Amino acid sequence: MKNSITMAGKTWEWGSKTFIMGILNVTPDSFSDGGRFSDIEAALAQATRMKDEGADIIDIGGESTRPGANDIVTADEELRRILPVIQRLSKDIEIPISVDTYKAKTARLAIEAGAHMINDIWGLKKDPEMAEVVASLKVPVCIMHNRETTVYTNLMKDILLDLEQSLEIAARAGVKEEQIILDPGIGFAKTWEQNLLVMKNLEMLKKLGFPILLGASRKSFIGKTLGLEVQDRLEGTLAVTSIGITKKVDIVRVHDVLENVRVARMTDKIVR
Repeated sequence: MKNSITMAGKTWEWGSKTFIMGILNVTPDSFSDGGRFSDIEAALAQATRMKDEGADIIDIGGESTRPGANDIVTADEELRRILPVIQRLSKDIEIPISVDTYKAKTARLAIEAGAHMINDIWGLKKDPEMAEVVASLKVPVCIMHNRETTVYTNLMKDILLDLEQSLEIAARAGVKEEQIILDPGIGFAKTWEQNLLVMKNLEMLKKLGFPILLGASRKSFIGKTLGLEVQDRLEGTLAVTSIGITKKVDIVRVHDVLENVRVARMTDKIVR
């Protein structure tokens, strides 16, 4: 694993701390905050709040990928939602911006509009042009584990194999290894029990030699474990954040920045 990554003039030294990615959904139907930040001013205010609370990067999404989400959003509609926000944020807030998309067209235009990183929930596998776009733009990319089924022969070994396939796609396209971050895909193509097992074995992903992003904030496996609706899953999320850090994750992607920053700082002080 390379020692650092640079985005928007900011260098992150892996292992120095846990980095916080704040979630900014500009969709009408995201599972947690759908519609709240689709207005540019509301989005800017939320991004500013997250930055002030300690976020290291803002992840902007224009299509809900929650289970049972509405029909697939076209790239043009996704761009209509996110481009004005990215253009505004890149001028008004000095913080790296990630774009949460699996579409090559969206990724390319978002980076050109001022974003600095691509977060692909399909691990470069959904859009055959995505890897080449990442390589040509020379930006960091988060490759998340995902598949069409929850059927596994051996859960962790299969996840590692799936991620290795994504890494091969990246290598063939010319994506540099130092630009790659991996995500185990908590909540995607995994049952409740499988999500818990992935959390228990997170450190196994380090075998691949890349920094790890954990995106588990408010997700349904927390709700099912605690019997809580999405708005009441903060404490469960904080527990997952702390455990993830002990399992050597490098970035946590969260809705509640301030609380997760505090937990990360405390956990970092103990384990790093």
